[in-house]
Amino acid sequence: MTHETTSPADWYFEDFTAGQVFRTQGRTITETDLVSFAGWSWDTNPVHTDAQHSEHGRFGQPIAHGVLGLSVAMGLVSRLGVFERCSVALLGINGWTFKHPIFVGDTVHCTLRITDVRAARSSNVGILERELTMFNQGGTVLQQGAIGIMVSRRPAS
Repeated sequence: MTHETTSPADWYFEDFTAGQVFRTQGRTITETDLVSFAGWSWDTNPVHTDAQHSEHGRFGQPIAHGVLGLSVAMGLVSRLGVFERCSVALLGINGWTFKHPIFVGDTVHCTLRITDVRAARSSNVGILERELTMFNQGGTVLQQGAIGIMVSRRPAS
């Protein structure tokens, strides 16, 4: 079952089940994204910032920083709204892979699949294991990996 949502919801640990799939909205990657990311990260490698240099490189044009893609993916997941009020802590990013470059003009979206739901030691939180995959407008997988998160349990009434 795929869920599409665009507004924050009052979801808690008890609302998630293994196998749920969410699809994010799309977002177009711009040259401004690359320049801004290069500026605040200090990663000004010519493969990201120099069109003339990149023209003669492997991809024929500048590519987005891999971590820029991961950051955009996390932002798109945030905009789903289902983690808006229950998110406690990101637990880790595992097996993250960069499958295909992201280019200026690509419109990306993500699917997020809940792979495991389990209780935590503390009675007021639970753990969600999630598989996140980023696609471009053509359906090519760009990046993917597992991202665990701690979420609040529904408060007692």
